Amino acid sequence: MIKALALALTLAGSANAAPCRQALVLGLDVSGSVDAHEYRLQLNGIASALSNPSVRDAFLSTQSAFVSVLIYEWSGPVDQRILVPWTDITRSATLDEVIDRLVATSRRDASPGTALGAAMAQGVQHLSQRSDCSKRTLDISGDGKSNLGPRPRDVKNHISDMGVTVNALVVTLNSPRVSAGSQAGNDDLPTYFKAEVITGADAFVETTTGYADYEAAMIRKLLRELAGQSVAQLAEGQR
Repeated sequence: MIKALALALTLAGSANAAPCRQALVLGLDVSGSVDAHEYRLQLNGIASALSNPSVRDAFLSTQSAFVSVLIYEWSGPVDQRILVPWTDITRSATLDEVIDRLVATSRRDASPGTALGAAMAQGVQHLSQRSDCSKRTLDISGDGKSNLGPRPRDVKNHISDMGVTVNALVVTLNSPRVSAGSQAGNDDLPTYFKAEVITGADAFVETTTGYADYEAAMIRKLLRELAGQSVAQLAEGQR
């Protein structure tokens, strides 16, 4: 899986300039540590973040160079599902369509495992489809450490020189809970994601305590990720 990932990104490259200024992939943790209420908070939180006026302005600020978005969810090694396929955000109505799709999404049965490395590999595989974009960013949300599939650090090592940035939105818990796949006592999770997951230019970890504040954390993260290149910088980077 990792070798195929490396080959795909190498072949994709980023030589072909196009009006896409950034490809942004959001990977959502739906493993056993995320209950039905938290699942809804996560999806509604993203939808509300995309509705935020500042976030909307950040997406649409450069009319001649758009952002393209793909959103998927992950849990076990083979349990990934695309919620929103590649969508070029060229107008406000397109962003509304993405929001409506998230709000209408229902949870499906999936493995309770946390295959974080496999989720990273899948996200970067999606990014390999958008070689036309000047910047490629994967954002992984999670509330626990990997316990199945390839190790995140091994996937990270294979993609570290491929021109992809991997950021993370880490959900820590404000109180221990007893449930299937529980990640009680995960205060060290941001440190884990910094060491094992994030990579690339200006990579960062955003944090939130519990899913109730997921929307606010997503707004902060999106504003930071989208505050990127100007049109002049995009043109210079393609010379």
